[in-house]
Amino acid sequence: MRDVRSLPKAHLHVHLESTVRPETARELGGSREPENGFRTFREFGDARARVRELLRTAEHFRRIAVEFCEDEAAQGTRYVEVTFTAASHGERLGAPEMPLEAVLEGLTEGGARYGIEWRVLLDHSRRRPVERMWRTLKLATRYDAVIGLGLAGDEAHPLAPFAEVCDAARDAGLRLTHHAGEAAGAASIREALDVGHAERLGHGIRVIDDDTLVAEVRERGIPLEVCPTSNVLLGFVPSFAAHPLPRLRAAGLAVTVNTDGETALADEYARLRDVFGYDDRDLADLALSSIEASFAPEALKSRLRTEVEAWLEPSP
Repeated sequence: MRDVRSLPKAHLHVHLESTVRPETARELGGSREPENGFRTFREFGDARARVRELLRTAEHFRRIAVEFCEDEAAQGTRYVEVTFTAASHGERLGAPEMPLEAVLEGLTEGGARYGIEWRVLLDHSRRRPVERMWRTLKLATRYDAVIGLGLAGDEAHPLAPFAEVCDAARDAGLRLTHHAGEAAGAASIREALDVGHAERLGHGIRVIDDDTLVAEVRERGIPLEVCPTSNVLLGFVPSFAAHPLPRLRAAGLAVTVNTDGETALADEYARLRDVFGYDDRDLADLALSSIEASFAPEALKSRLRTEVEAWLEPSP
């Protein structure tokens, strides 16, 4: 069995604020998270909000971005589309551009230092005002390294109020990927596709509940950003062994493996090997699926495909 850390990977669903190192959070004044995990999605959201509130200066944002690149590179990530809640931070700090600009500086520094390619997606909570998503869109159009945006958070809040912003984002050439089909079912996914113009589905695991929707998502080639450990930690799936990822693959859907920021990417691949018995070819196919589903330039995709196939070659 080959070392999964050396498998070249693309990482498509990871929230920057969820990847802040525990020691960094403590240095910034934070406390430890509960050892037994979260009992509700709101507890999870509140814990992440406490981490976000620790970030107050440009140096804080730059630091977490550099550290993120180092940690991702150690997992074999070659390309990452990292999600950042830029407008919320800017509003909180009274500095609309500063958090995003500092993160971009940190990613530029970290990417060069650790040999990782990156792009940025901006997200917006479904619970928050539509006006803030318009500000998110404005930020996204100002920086070339920001390639898309999407809605996140509690799926009990519909996408419909954000329809005009999604239309404008699509018309501006931005890519769209929304959280859907994690806590809610087919109706949420349908809304993400029809109202939100989603090109990928954040999580999307509940698509398996609806055969008609499975067929449509498969035929349209809509990839799923699957985060197995996160789904278990947040209580959406009872255990890793019960996760529908194998059924999603068996249904012919484009499945990508991600962390949500709740674990390390190589560890996620290793768990797939341990729990589902996936061999190196299976893991390589999942890595290739993530590369294909990414919004990376074709030249970069081609290089990464070659690197994945080289990983499979027998050792001399």
